[in-house]
Amino acid sequence: MAGEVSSSILTNSILNKHIKSGAEIGRDKLALESLKYNQDLESLRIFDSASNAVLPNTAATDDLGLILGTQGTTGFSIQTSDAKATTVTQKARFRFWLPPEYEDGGTISLVPHAGMLTTVSDGTATIDFSVYAKDEADFTHGSDLCTTAATSINSLTLAAKPFVITPTGLVNGDELSVLMTIAITDAATGTAVIGLVTKIHWLLQVRG
Repeated sequence: MAGEVSSSILTNSILNKHIKSGAEIGRDKLALESLKYNQDLESLRIFDSASNAVLPNTAATDDLGLILGTQGTTGFSIQTSDAKATTVTQKARFRFWLPPEYEDGGTISLVPHAGMLTTVSDGTATIDFSVYAKDEADFTHGSDLCTTAATSINSLTLAAKPFVITPTGLVNGDELSVLMTIAITDAATGTAVIGLVTKIHWLLQVRG
C-alpha cells in the first residue's frame, strides 16, 4: 500500500513494558509455549458405572481407588488393590477440555507420575491410556488418539511417564475422554504390591 514502510525488528528489542495495556494483539502473535495443566485426581470416575460414581476409597475388583492420605503427612493418590501373588487390572475414567489458549493442532502429552508402593512386582506392572475426542455433532468417539503403548511403572521411584496424543484436528474447547488402566502380575508371596499414581498432568502447546 502506498506510503507504508516495511522494516525488521530485532529479536527481544520490544519488551513487555513497551506495549500499551490496551494493545489489541492477536493470540496468533503470542509466543508458542508448552505448559502443564493438572488433572484433579478427584475428577477420576468409576469407568463402567451407570451412576457416574467417584472412585472408591479402596480399590476393588476392576476399579482403582482414590486414597485421601493423611493431612500433613501424605496427599491424594490413585492406588490399585494389593497384587501380591496375583493379577489385577483396574481402571478409571476422566475427561479434559482443551483450554482456550490451546494452539489448534498443537502437541499434547498426558503425563502420570507413577510407580509402586511398598514392593515392586516380580513380574510386570504397567500403566496405559486410551484417549478419545468427542464429536460435538452427535457425542460419538472416533479412534484412540494415544500412540504410546502401555508403560512400565515397576519401580519404587516415582517417575513421569509421558503418553503422546495425536493432535490432528483438535482445537480449543474439544472434550477428551480418557481411560486409565493399571495392570500388575505378581507371583511372589512377600509384602504388598500396589500400583501408585500421585499426579496427572497434560502438557499442551499454547499461546497466551
